[in-house]
Amino acid sequence: MPPVLDRRRRRLQRRQPQQRVAEAREGHGVRLHRVLLDEAAVPRVLHHVGQRVRQRRGVLRQQQRLRPERLDEFIGQSRVVENLRIAIDTAKVRGEVLDHVLLSGMPGLGKTTLATLIRGELGVELHTTSGPVLEKGKDVVGLLTRLRRGDVLFIDEIHRMSRETEEYLYSAMEDFRVDVVLDRGPDARSFRMSVEPFTLVGATTREGLLSDPFRSRFEISEKLELYPSSELREIVLRSAGLIGCSMASDAADLLACRCRGTPRYANRFLRRIRDVAQYRGGWNGDGRLPLEVDDVMAGLDRLGIDEHGLDRVDRKIIGILLQNEEPVGLKTLAVSIGEAERTIEDVYAVSYTHLTLPTKA
Repeated sequence: MPPVLDRRRRRLQRRQPQQRVAEAREGHGVRLHRVLLDEAAVPRVLHHVGQRVRQRRGVLRQQQRLRPERLDEFIGQSRVVENLRIAIDTAKVRGEVLDHVLLSGMPGLGKTTLATLIRGELGVELHTTSGPVLEKGKDVVGLLTRLRRGDVLFIDEIHRMSRETEEYLYSAMEDFRVDVVLDRGPDARSFRMSVEPFTLVGATTREGLLSDPFRSRFEISEKLELYPSSELREIVLRSAGLIGCSMASDAADLLACRCRGTPRYANRFLRRIRDVAQYRGGWNGDGRLPLEVDDVMAGLDRLGIDEHGLDRVDRKIIGILLQNEEPVGLKTLAVSIGEAERTIEDVYAVSYTHLTLPTKA
């Protein structure tokens, strides 16, 4: 034990038992006091921490395993996949760096997965970041200087990047150089820094928020659409097999019809249905867990998902719209359901485009 911890342990041991109990009830120091007072507890604590870390790594590996590893394994978005395949293959034959790619569409359609697959098809390194992280122009300079020739720089939520950062990327995307300004005022000076040719892959759910000069620098621009039920059925059956389940065909059809045309919802619902089926059936881990229609219905009922794929908040929003004769403003709707305006715009409203509901008389 380190000397500092050993001295603290001896100091705590000299105190009265009541005082030690009172300190143990303080909250954050409970485990620390127990470790310091009892050296035998150290291995147990380390074992517990290691177990939690291994569980977390297992969850991350399972999430990564659900993503396809090759472009040929990607289900759906056939036009987008074919266009990317042509661009990648021709660039490899010419020995050139792939042009910059902009992927737009609703959340959960596979933009991040496609960026990973582009890197895999090119056989280069992937450098990942997000738009909100790049607040200043100098934040992106460090990323660009670490890139090697042909590497893929993936920026998720690229529309949330600051204008200053966009301007730094203008010259980097076209001329593969960056102008860095040092100091301010009369002592300000700038120097030009060259960067290796790279491929910028941007993912956005709101393409209109990108400035025109920045958007025009993406030579390849693809928009992902909602998935039909037939493709979602294939995704559900594939994911069920990867997480150790055996899913009936009619159960997969039922789940595919309630996923709002989004694979992310399909995989999220599938995991919860697996939990419900395991709990109901008392599965002990031997073999594959069977998933039937009853299991899917029970799991969706637990999640509050109806036959249209709507949850409780969705039904509340649509109910308010149908009850009012006049159009309801966004601010009024946000106050009525207790949600932020941006949450309604980005989370709920965008998912209603696939619905076919009766209109008011």
